[in-house]
Amino acid sequence: MEKPPKLTQELLNKAFELYSRKDIYELVVQINDKYLYWSDIKYKRKQVNISAEELWAVVKLSRLLQRINIWPKYNISLLITNKMQSLCHSFDMNFGGSWGSQSIIPSEEKERCLISSSMEEAISSSQMEGAATTRKVAKDMLRKNISPRNRGEQMISNNYDCIRYISEHKDEPLTEEMLLKIHSLMTAKTLENPEDAGRFRSDDNVYVVNHNTSEVVHYPPTYTDIPEFIHLLCSFANDSNEGYFIHPIIRAIIIHFMIAYVHPFSDGNGRTARAVFYWYMLKNKYWLTEYMSISRIIYKTKASYENAYLYTENDDNDISYFISYHLKVLEQAFDELKIYIEKKIDQKAKTADFLRLGGINERQAAMLSIINNNPQTAFTIKELENRFAVSHPTVKADVDALVARGLLSKIAINKVKSSYIKGEQFDTILKSLKK
Repeated sequence: MEKPPKLTQELLNKAFELYSRKDIYELVVQINDKYLYWSDIKYKRKQVNISAEELWAVVKLSRLLQRINIWPKYNISLLITNKMQSLCHSFDMNFGGSWGSQSIIPSEEKERCLISSSMEEAISSSQMEGAATTRKVAKDMLRKNISPRNRGEQMISNNYDCIRYISEHKDEPLTEEMLLKIHSLMTAKTLENPEDAGRFRSDDNVYVVNHNTSEVVHYPPTYTDIPEFIHLLCSFANDSNEGYFIHPIIRAIIIHFMIAYVHPFSDGNGRTARAVFYWYMLKNKYWLTEYMSISRIIYKTKASYENAYLYTENDDNDISYFISYHLKVLEQAFDELKIYIEKKIDQKAKTADFLRLGGINERQAAMLSIINNNPQTAFTIKELENRFAVSHPTVKADVDALVARGLLSKIAINKVKSSYIKGEQFDTILKSLKK
C-alpha cells in the first residue's frame, strides 16, 4: 500500500497559504467528510490546480489543527468531522430511546428478529476469521441446537453464546474479568493451544498479516504493555470524563480499534473486539444494535475494514479512517434491518390467509406459510422453539394441533427424534381458502 508523502516544513508553509482559498477549503471539507486516504486524495488535485503533495499537505493541516490525541502512549489521534457528527445524531434518533422502539420493529417481531440478528452476527463474525461453513448449515445448527462438528461450527456456536452473555451483562462495567470471560466464550475449543482461551498473551509472537499480500502490516505493542492497556481500556469504557466529549458511538468504535491494535490475546482478537463494541453499544442504551448484524456488513466489506486499519497505521495513527468506515457500516446495517423488517411485515401479511382457517394462531400460520412457499420443508420441535422464541410445550401444542387437522404430518427421524412435514390435507384445505 502506497504511503502518504512526508510533510516538510516547506509543504506545511505552502498549506497555510493555500488553506485560505475558498475552492481548496470546500474540497478539503468534502475529502474529510469521506475521510479519504492519500491514494484517493492525490487524484483530486486537478480540481483546484495544485500539486498532489500540496493538496495532501492542506488536508493534513486541517486534520492536525482539529485532532484529539486520545491515546498519547501510541500517538493515536482522531478528528471528529461534520459527517461523523451527523451520522451519530441520526443513530441517536434511531438506535436508542423510545422513538425507535415504537416505530422500527413491530412488537410481535422483536423476539424473532433478535434471534435472526444474533445468528447472523455470530456467523459473519466467525466467517471473517475463517469459519468455513454455509449460512444454511450454521443456522440449522443453531436453530436445532446441534453440537458443533468442526472448528468453524464451534466458532459460530461460541460467538452465539457470547452474544447472549453480553446481552445479559450489558449493564455491568467492563473489567479484566469480563474481558477474559468474553474471550474465553469466543475461543473455547478453537485455539491451537486450548489454554490460551480466556488469558492474555505472554509473548510477542503475534502480528497482523494482509490476507491479500501476506505482508505483515502490524506488529502489536509488546505483551508487557497489556496490563497497563487493560487498565486504560476499562477506564475508557467506564468513565467518559477525560476533559473532552467523545460521542458514545465513536467511543465504542475506538474501543473496537484499541483491542485490535494491542492484540492482547494470542488469537481471537478480532472477534473479541467486535463483541466488546457490541457490549458498549448496548450498555449505552443503543438497543437497536441487538437487532442489527454489524459483522455481516464488515464481512461483506472486509477489504475496506482491513484498509481502515492500514490507513490508520500508515498515516500517523490517525484513527479517523477506522471511525469513518465503522460509521458507514452502522448506516448500512440499519438500512438492511429496515429491509428485513419490511420483508417480515410482508410475510406476515401473506400468513393472513391461514388465519382465516380459524383456530390458527400467528405461529401456526407462519409455519403453514413457510411450507406453502417450500413444500419440502421439515421442522423439528427444537428448531421451531428457536425460530419463534417460545417454550417446548407451546411449540408442541401448536404442532400437535396442526397434525390433528392434517395440515402437518409427523415422521420419525430415529427412535427419539421426529420431524414435521407438509400434511396430507394441506393442499385440500388451502384450496378451500381460495374459494
